[in-house]
Amino acid sequence: SSAASDVYKRQGLCSVSCLGDNEFWTCGQDKFMRLYNLQGNLIQCVQTKSGKRPREINVIQGGFVVYTDPYSSTRSIDILTNALIFTIIRQQGWVPLYLCSSSSRDLLVTMVSDDMKYTKVVRYFGSTEKQSIQFDDQGKPLFSSDPKNVIKYLCENRNSDICVADCYARAVVVVSAVGKLRFRYTGHVSPTKEPFFPVGITTDSQSKILVADNSHRIHILDQRGRFLRYLENCDLNVPYGLCVDSTDNLFVAEYNTGKVKKIQYYK
Repeated sequence: SSAASDVYKRQGLCSVSCLGDNEFWTCGQDKFMRLYNLQGNLIQCVQTKSGKRPREINVIQGGFVVYTDPYSSTRSIDILTNALIFTIIRQQGWVPLYLCSSSSRDLLVTMVSDDMKYTKVVRYFGSTEKQSIQFDDQGKPLFSSDPKNVIKYLCENRNSDICVADCYARAVVVVSAVGKLRFRYTGHVSPTKEPFFPVGITTDSQSKILVADNSHRIHILDQRGRFLRYLENCDLNVPYGLCVDSTDNLFVAEYNTGKVKKIQYYK
C-alpha cells in the first residue's frame, strides 16, 4: 500500500517541482512561487516578474527555477536565480504554457498559437530554439488545440521520449526525441468507465510514466505505453501537478485542496 503524507495546503495548486529530496517549489492561482520543506514550512516566497500568475514551474539543473508567464505582455519564460528573476525567452505569435528540463539541459515547452488553433512542443537550449514538434509523418497535428482547454503538461522519459498529457484529446501523446510518434495512451478500460482527463505527468528512474487523472487517481504506464496499474487508495482529490524526487517518491499537487502529498508508490 502507498503511504501518503500532507505537507502543504493552498487551494488551486497547479504545479510542484522537487528541489532535492527535502524541499519543493509550488505555484497555483496567484502570482507567487513558494518553496517549502517536507514539514510544510515556507522557506521562500517569490513574486513573478510580471505580477501575473505563472502557468508552470520547474526546477532545472543547478537548482534554478524556470517558469512560464503566459499572462504577461511579453509571454515569457523566466528564470529565478539567487532571488533575482531574468527573462530568458520571449514569444511572438505563440504562448508558452508548460515546460520541463531535459537530460541534455534543454528546455521543452508546450505552446499554443495566439489564435488557439495550433499546438507544438519546442526545444530550447538557452534562448535558442533547436526543435519544433507539431505534426506527424502524415502532416496531421500531433496535439489537440482548443481555446477552452490548453492543459498540456509534459516531461522527458529516461529514453529521451517526450511525453505530453493532452487533456483536451484525453490522451497521453509520446514522441521520440526527434519528434516521431511512438504511441498514444487514451486511458485504461475500467468497470466505472470514467473518462480520462490527463493533467500532470512525470517519469521515474525505471522509465515508468505517471499520469494524474482528474478522476482522482494516477495511471502508471511502462515506457511503451502499456498500462501497469492505478495508484489509488491515497485519498487523492483532483491530482494535478506531479514530480518525483531522486528516490522515486511521488509528489502530487492537488488542485481542489491545495495540498501536496508525498507518496511512496513503488513496490
